[in-house]
Amino acid sequence: MNGFKLLKLLFGAAVVFFLLAPLVAILPLAFTSGALLGYPMEGYSTRWFQELVQADAWRRSIINSLIISVGTTALATVLGTVGALGLRGNQYSFMFNSIKTIFLLPMVVPAVVLGVGMQLMFARYNLLNSYTGVIIAHTVVAVPFVVINVLAVLQSVDRRVEQAAASLGAPPYVILQKVTLPLAKPGIISGAVFAFATSLDEVVLTLFVAGPNQRTLARQMFSTIRENISPAIAAAAFVFIVGTILIALVMILTQRKAAAQPQ
Repeated sequence: MNGFKLLKLLFGAAVVFFLLAPLVAILPLAFTSGALLGYPMEGYSTRWFQELVQADAWRRSIINSLIISVGTTALATVLGTVGALGLRGNQYSFMFNSIKTIFLLPMVVPAVVLGVGMQLMFARYNLLNSYTGVIIAHTVVAVPFVVINVLAVLQSVDRRVEQAAASLGAPPYVILQKVTLPLAKPGIISGAVFAFATSLDEVVLTLFVAGPNQRTLARQMFSTIRENISPAIAAAAFVFIVGTILIALVMILTQRKAAAQPQ
């Protein structure tokens, strides 16, 4: 038994190392004082973080990413929550599974296929090279994450709570506002966090629908890798990773707070 536990521990450590090794390799390079992205490091400096703030291309890409991610999060959260409320019901019915599959298609369809389709459609409606077009494109791939999280919470909500509110004379919109949405709040917050992270990391769709003025941080990193491998990429990756960790902490704290509340 002890040998089996040791084997599981070693296997778990190997998996963790496999997942974290690329991050451990790239993160220290964000603090190099040299002009090349590679080892051995010449020294330690924060010059590349300063470049993210001072260089116009990097600074503008960070601002664009925040604008687009916030817009995507707001739109995807509303649409995903409404979609989850509509899908709520018998999860074993054919209709339920069919509509749910349609909602989840953007997660499995190749991003290049979505990008080509959006480029053709957006060109017809003059949405190319605009913030609105990029937000809509990112929302398409972010909505499934909101639907999954909200629907998972709604499926665990006891319908008798809403029926009790209805029996006391509460109209449907009050039940939705005072009962259903507060109970679904953990899923809504988790879905919003996933939507924000998805938009922040999306690059393929951005390449197809965004113009020079909508260049995001992920697209700027992609372009920099193609043109010149600069340690600024490592600094941007460091910001991405720290942001992802903070998002994960928000999700954990939200779930713990929801679990600690009396039912």
